[in-house]
Amino acid sequence: MKRTDMKKIKEIIRLGTTTDLSLRQISGATKTSRPKVTKFLTVFNTSGLTYDEIKDLNEDDVYSLFFESQENKKNNNERYALLAAKFDYLLKELKRPHVTIQKLWEEYIEEYPDGYSRSQFCEIFKTWRKSDELTMHIEHKSGDKMFVDFTGKKLYLTDKKTGEKKDAETFVAILPASQYTYVCATENQKTINWIRGSEEAFWYFGGTTRAITPDCYKSAVTRPDRYDPAINPEYSHFSAHYNTVILPARPMHPKDKALVENAVKIVYAWIYASLRDRVFYTLTELNRAILIELEKYNAKKMQLTKVSRFELFDRTEKNCLNPLPISLYEHKQCSKATIQSNYHVLLTEDKCYYSVPYQYYNESILNNKKKIKTELYYTHDTVEIYFKNERIAVHKRNPSQKYNTNPVHMPEKHQKYLERWNPEKIIALAKTKGIYVAELVDKIICKHTHPEQSYNTCKGIIFLSRNYGVDRLNKACKKALYLGFCSYGAIREILSNNREELDEEPDLFSNNIPEHSNLRGKQYFKERLKELLQ
Repeated sequence: MKRTDMKKIKEIIRLGTTTDLSLRQISGATKTSRPKVTKFLTVFNTSGLTYDEIKDLNEDDVYSLFFESQENKKNNNERYALLAAKFDYLLKELKRPHVTIQKLWEEYIEEYPDGYSRSQFCEIFKTWRKSDELTMHIEHKSGDKMFVDFTGKKLYLTDKKTGEKKDAETFVAILPASQYTYVCATENQKTINWIRGSEEAFWYFGGTTRAITPDCYKSAVTRPDRYDPAINPEYSHFSAHYNTVILPARPMHPKDKALVENAVKIVYAWIYASLRDRVFYTLTELNRAILIELEKYNAKKMQLTKVSRFELFDRTEKNCLNPLPISLYEHKQCSKATIQSNYHVLLTEDKCYYSVPYQYYNESILNNKKKIKTELYYTHDTVEIYFKNERIAVHKRNPSQKYNTNPVHMPEKHQKYLERWNPEKIIALAKTKGIYVAELVDKIICKHTHPEQSYNTCKGIIFLSRNYGVDRLNKACKKALYLGFCSYGAIREILSNNREELDEEPDLFSNNIPEHSNLRGKQYFKERLKELLQ
C-alpha cells in the first residue's frame, strides 16, 4: 500500500472501533478490499493500541505498525494460522449450552501457551465471524443509519414584485428503526445543501447515526458504482466531523432506500397537501410552515402500532444515537502545494504564501528529494498545512498579504536579520541622512504589502550617501518626491547625472494668464523633465 493511503488505514480503524459496521460495509465505505480490511483490523487488535493512539501517529509510524518486518510478519502469521485453524471448531462449540468464549480461550491458551491474550483472541475471532456473515434480510437497528433524499416534486417561492414562482427543493431524512422524519426546503440540490440538510436533521434528532445513506446524486456521490462508489470529498469531510460514514444506496436499487422513498410519498400527502394553497416569499417562511406540519406528522399515531413516530423514537432510538459534536461543521477546502526554498507554500486561490518550519525544506535536501508536497486545508478564517497527515503549521487566512510568515518557522540567521532590520530602524537611519530621505523611505515601505519587501530598496537608497554625500542624497530625494519617482533607480539616476540641483520649473499658470490651446502648461514641462531624467 502506498504511503499516501495511511489515512485510509486510520479511517478503517475508526470505523472498525467506533461503529457497528460490518467488514463489508467498511470495505465499501473506504474502497478497500475486505481481506485488507480484515488484515488491518487484526493488526490493530493485536497491537495493544487504542484508536485515539493510532489517529495521532504520523504517516511513518502507521506504516511501520501495519507493514512490519518480514520476520515479525512470519511469527504473527504462524500464530494467527494456529488460531484460524480452530475458528470453525470454536463457532460450533459456542452453540453448545453453557459454553462461553472465556472457557474456549482457557482451553486454547492451555494448548498454546504463547498464544494470543484473551482480548486479542476475542477480537480476532469476532472479526472473523463478521467476515463470514451472509445476510439476506436487512434489519434496521436503532441509531444505525439515516436515509436521506430529495423529493422529485417541488415546492415554490413567489417573487413579491413580479409574482414569478421559483422552485424550492425539499430534503427528507428518516431514521428507519423508528421512522422519525425530518423535512426542510433548500434552494437547490448542490453538495452544500446535502450537507446542510443532513446537519439540520442530526440536530433535529439530537444525535448522529453511525452511517448516512444518500441516493446517488452527483452532489453526494461523484461516481456511482455498485462496488466502488466515489463519495464527494466535501461530504466525506462532513461525515468525519460528525463521526459517521457515507454508505450510498446501490444504483438502480430503490429497495435499498425503500423507507425514505415511502417517506417522500407521505411528505407529498401530508405536508405538500397542507401547504398547497399557501404562498411563501422566503425559504425561512416556507421552512417555518414545514416544521409545523412536520411536528404534527411525527406526533400522529401510526395505524398498525398505534404509536407515533416521536414516541417510538423517544423510547427506542433516541438513546442509541451518538452525541453531537461541540460545533457545527465548517467547510474546509483543500489544495496541494510544494514547499519552496523560502519555506513557504502557495495557496493558489488567494495567490499568497504561508510559512512552514524551515526544517521541512531541509528534509527534502537531505533525502535528495526535489519536492515535498503538503496539503492545505483552509476555511474563511484559517489555513492549516499538513505533511504526512501531521499538521505542521496553522495561520490566520490573510489574502491581502502576499507573504504570511511566522517568525518561529524561520532559521536563526533569518530571525536575527529581522531583529536587526525593521521599519522603525530603517526610517530612523534615513532621518540621519535628511528629512526628504526619511520621507521617501517611509513612502516606499508603506507602498509594499509586507515591509520586508522594501528593506533592500530602502537600504540601497540610504547607502548612496557613501558615494554622493548626505546633502546631495537629501536633495535628490526631494526632487524624486516632487516628480513622483520613488525608487532606488530614480535616485541613483538623478545623482549620477548631477540633476539634484535642477531648479523646479516656475509656475507658468497664474490668474493673469488667460487659457489658450497653444499654452503647454505646467504638466507638459513636468513630463518633459521626467523624460530627461530617464
